[in-house]
Amino acid sequence: MNALPALPRLVMTDIDGVWTDGGMYYDQTGNEWKKFNTSDSAGVVFLRLSGIPVAILTGEDTRIVASRAAKLRIEHVYQGVHNKLHVAQQLCASLGIGLDETAYIGDDVNDIPLLRAAGVSCSPANAPDYVAMHAHFTTRLRGGEGAFREFVETLLKRSGKFDEALRLYAELLESQNH
Repeated sequence: MNALPALPRLVMTDIDGVWTDGGMYYDQTGNEWKKFNTSDSAGVVFLRLSGIPVAILTGEDTRIVASRAAKLRIEHVYQGVHNKLHVAQQLCASLGIGLDETAYIGDDVNDIPLLRAAGVSCSPANAPDYVAMHAHFTTRLRGGEGAFREFVETLLKRSGKFDEALRLYAELLESQNH
């Protein structure tokens, strides 16, 4: 994939293994913990500034993911999803776009149908080869180490929109400092 003709109109993402290292941590009382890499939040901001919504599609159903999505103001959050392709098709229909106008990043077997159907797809470096082979490209970074941000930056760079998003982000930061 050399260049994208235009930005996707929707970016969809898995969580475990993409935004996290895929580990599930439990304390002695049974509370679950997930470690998110804060650099991925810049990817969400870059997309927002570019007018592109983000959707989370995850098989897990936790308050942790809901809290992270709320903090980042991600409005399309689907948890406990068994058929991600079906949910993506429904979301696209509600937004009036085709799957070919979307981008998706996922890392495991349940992501393969959507990796194959999205206009642009990606897997993080830690995805098994038999999953990554269905994606258009693979990030250099592993899930939980900034793979989502790298995915977004790659999309923006390949469509010639990264410098604009970076400029808008700098302006946003500057306005918050005043």
